[in-house]
Amino acid sequence: MGKQNVISRAFRPGDRQRYRDKMQRGLDALARMLAEGNFSFPHQQMGLEMELSLVDEGMNPSMSNAEVLEKIDDPSYTTELGQHNLELNVRPRALAGQGALELEDELRASLSNADSKAQDIGAKLVMIGTLPTLRSSHFDPRWLSHPARYGLLNQQICAARGEEILLHMSGTPLGDQEQERLRSHAESILPSSACTSAQLHLQVAPEDFAAHWNAAQCLAGVQVAVGANSPFLLGKALWQETRVPLFQQATDSRPEELKNQGVRPRVWFGDRWITSIFDLFEENVRYFPSLMPEPEEEDPVAALNSGRAPTLSELRLHNGTIWRWNRPVYDLVDGVPHLRVENRVLPAGPTVADMLANAAFFYGAQRALAEQDRPLWTQMSFAAAEENFYSGARYGMNTRLYWPGMGWVPADELVLRKLLPMAHEGLEACGVSATARQRHLGVLEQRCKARQTGADWQRETVLRLQRSRDRQPALVEMLRRYIELGDSGEPAHTWPVE
Repeated sequence: MGKQNVISRAFRPGDRQRYRDKMQRGLDALARMLAEGNFSFPHQQMGLEMELSLVDEGMNPSMSNAEVLEKIDDPSYTTELGQHNLELNVRPRALAGQGALELEDELRASLSNADSKAQDIGAKLVMIGTLPTLRSSHFDPRWLSHPARYGLLNQQICAARGEEILLHMSGTPLGDQEQERLRSHAESILPSSACTSAQLHLQVAPEDFAAHWNAAQCLAGVQVAVGANSPFLLGKALWQETRVPLFQQATDSRPEELKNQGVRPRVWFGDRWITSIFDLFEENVRYFPSLMPEPEEEDPVAALNSGRAPTLSELRLHNGTIWRWNRPVYDLVDGVPHLRVENRVLPAGPTVADMLANAAFFYGAQRALAEQDRPLWTQMSFAAAEENFYSGARYGMNTRLYWPGMGWVPADELVLRKLLPMAHEGLEACGVSATARQRHLGVLEQRCKARQTGADWQRETVLRLQRSRDRQPALVEMLRRYIELGDSGEPAHTWPVE
């Protein structure tokens, strides 16, 4: 959430105008760089950010990220919004070869070490989309993590909204029970700390960015349908991927009147296919007021004129406060600029194997779609892709998705019949080894055949536990079993429901 450092202070009316002017200068510089081909692209690299939750022995949130980070003592781990959150930033690596298999081993070792350090202070790491034992009291502003940017971001969103944040959503029935509904208010943006995700990065050449972003938008509904892991919030059984409505509502800076006018939310799927990464940065500046208008000294156009790549600090900070499900990224490494697609669709967990299966599917299918002679997005309306996304998030594996040439088809059937073979082809085109392809896409194939995501397992387990106890104790026991099974490393489609 807005990773750049900012100064915590009150902003004056003129600050926003100056910041807007700097962003316009940044857009001018970005347009020139795209036209002149100033970007690095030696080979296709992948990256991963993983958000984690901390729980105590009673399976309740452990507000201890500062102490845990001190114990871990690894710069790959950092804070996230809530004090019960951590984030792991994985070192970028080439997508080709055995990189994915090496990443699996590296992740297991890193998470095992971090978990043992957390246990030294009575905490435990959890990879799960929404932590089911959170209660409204955990959304008090005092539980914000300590870096100033979180408090400032919270202050700015709440001030723009001018009223309490409202969480309201209806679920899908649990077994033969009635549909459950949530209506709750919060005085901070901390409900979004309930959302923990696995964010995939792919470095792309500027001329290929639009095709990869459009392909990612096409795949978003499928990703959440077969990767759902977020069925519970505040004691309610809601969407299979409750992160989707929760994140939009928890960071919504719009009062009802602006929603009614059609003003865009800051968590946004988008509203059109694009032709360039420039389209997305231009939309950011055009449609979204800045939340943290703290300009840097650098003039991006002057930097370009001097032969140096600009940092585009204002555009990047602003982009970090607009949470597109597929986000554009401009970044510098050793002064050399590059572009990435950041896929933010997937939840954390249930296991490393599950997350890397999701990643392999995304990278492979995205590559295959981006290289089709007749792009899929020329055969499919943007509204259909958006409908797929929300339907996949609500119903998970039980949804039917629209796909050109197939019509409306069950999510598991779409993956098995159409997209899994494409993902194999795409990964092969990326140079991924046959062993890595079979390992990770095989997990996804078996998940679809078993029709059991992490969300399915959680819902069925709670349903059975409720036969002998109330909902909250059932959630606690479910989470305890989830952690034990997750520690085994076996993917969630193999987990028994007892």
